[in-house]
Amino acid sequence: MRKFLTGLLALPFIAFSQEKTVVSVNRVFPKQDKVQMFEKALGAHAQKYHKGDFAWRVYTIESGPDAGGYHITEGPSSWDAIDKRGDLGAEHTADWDKNIAPLLTERGSISYSVYRADLSSVDLTAYSDKIAITHVYSKPGYGGDLEDIIKKLKKTWDASSQTIAVYESSSSGEPQMALVTRYKNGLKERERGFRAPMKERYESANGSGSWDNYNQLIRAAVDHSWSELLFLKKDLSSK
Repeated sequence: MRKFLTGLLALPFIAFSQEKTVVSVNRVFPKQDKVQMFEKALGAHAQKYHKGDFAWRVYTIESGPDAGGYHITEGPSSWDAIDKRGDLGAEHTADWDKNIAPLLTERGSISYSVYRADLSSVDLTAYSDKIAITHVYSKPGYGGDLEDIIKKLKKTWDASSQTIAVYESSSSGEPQMALVTRYKNGLKERERGFRAPMKERYESANGSGSWDNYNQLIRAAVDHSWSELLFLKKDLSSK
């Protein structure tokens, strides 16, 4: 009986340690005259070497300062699994170095983020082919205020069936929250009139006059933000 109770008490800690909410993003930029070769090599690499916790979803970046680049998301995984990942083997590394790296410019970035279920209105793995990412950076000391802002936005998203996943950056440059709008109905969701105006939806979820308070909080807590559109490339992603 004692062993049974000990096992039950340990379950929450085991579940926590294995929580798969971490994603890594590698942004790469192929040379302009090597795009077709790059896509062929990247797709072959993803489908041969990236499975399970280290599967890839590859997007083209269609707008914003990184337009023309490729957004490679690996995961979701856990920190423990990432700790044990290594380089996925010598063959994997050799394939990247030989067939992909020579086709890239020197521009690029790697980052880690953690999915925040408490701030999101869509499950982690309920993906969409078309997405918009809004990168939001709080002023120093206002991280908690930014979370409070997003919690109220979540009420609005939930009430209007707007599917947005929120990720918190982790040791990856300037702290940020990434709000990923997943267009489950495609880009027509961006059309004016697809949903009621944001102010109307926000006040319906948070109370009359709350929109003015929201804007005051944004001015106080947010340093800057920027956004971009991305499209999934299934043929370049893991199968």
